[in-house]
Amino acid sequence: MQKVLIIGATSAIAEATARLCAARGDALFLVGRKAQRLEEIAADLRVRGAAQVDCAVLDATDRAAHAATLATAESALGGLDVALIAHGTLPDQKACEASVELTLREIDANALSVIALATLLGARFEAQGRGALAVIGSVAGDRGRQSNYVYGAAKGMVALFLQGLRNRLAKKGVQVLTVKPGFVDTPMTAAFKKGALWAQPDDIARGILAALAAKKDVVYLPGFWRLIMLIIRLIPERIFKKLSL
Repeated sequence: MQKVLIIGATSAIAEATARLCAARGDALFLVGRKAQRLEEIAADLRVRGAAQVDCAVLDATDRAAHAATLATAESALGGLDVALIAHGTLPDQKACEASVELTLREIDANALSVIALATLLGARFEAQGRGALAVIGSVAGDRGRQSNYVYGAAKGMVALFLQGLRNRLAKKGVQVLTVKPGFVDTPMTAAFKKGALWAQPDDIARGILAALAAKKDVVYLPGFWRLIMLIIRLIPERIFKKLSL
């Protein structure tokens, strides 16, 4: 049994991951913005076999509340083995282009709040000399594209931060996993036309737990995105800026 904290627990990928953890008998602490939805998920997880499920309401952009929430989770679980940071938003790129305020708000939600939480969790795991921190990023963070560069910039910031955190904590016995999903069929992407490259939340959840078990540093999910993004990163800038991606 592992003691697992999930931040952004009402997201589709996080909920799918929590279900897999419950099925193997883990103790869970769920954090999210919507109290009623958290309780609904918690009730389902208890039926599925979770050893324990507790919840706390948190707006992840409220950095002043981070430390207290993490302390509550650690106390309720009697320790902490794994933390998954899964919260985020999908910005309207065009709206961001017209508003500095909105751009910075989206950067805060998708990058700064994640970095703040990862800093606190990293320090906790470092102090105990063990633990695993998994953070859901995105393939969008691998290269800035005109269609979603505000979102991509936030995810790229998180990826680079985690790279440094991983380099620091590896010597302390702490795993830091960067999760880079491609297109995932969730409520957040409901308006998008789906195709062959789209994955389901359950697929991503299985990949996250497999990557944690294998002690991986970075995982692209599904795996074919590693090759796709390698190709995209290798396109020369003089050519890339002419593309409509």
